[in-house]
Amino acid sequence: MKPVNLTDKLSKISTHWDPHVIADYNDNDVMVVKFIGEFPFHLHEDTDDFFLVLKGEMTMDVEDTSHIVKEGELFIVPRGVTHRPRASEECHVLLIEPKGTPNSGDPATASSKPRL
Repeated sequence: MKPVNLTDKLSKISTHWDPHVIADYNDNDVMVVKFIGEFPFHLHEDTDDFFLVLKGEMTMDVEDTSHIVKEGELFIVPRGVTHRPRASEECHVLLIEPKGTPNSGDPATASSKPRL
């Protein structure tokens, strides 16, 4: 048990759309990621998707609606809902997902989620 410094962890990431595991919480991965541009539309059949914006601002496109999510705000996408996060400028986000959940919804195209 020890504190995890999110700023320090994010400073070690130089890529976008590549979540890095920073902690374990029950059977979940706690991850940080940097966004810029658009991620493909996708869905997760078996789990909700948790996004907490740490720095910047992102837009969450959910089916036929878009939501602006600002620094300090979180957004939950319910399981089975098609969505796409995007950011016009770099955005830092904390994610929580059950271990083994592919970030793209498809194991063939998912990030490897390295541990920091």
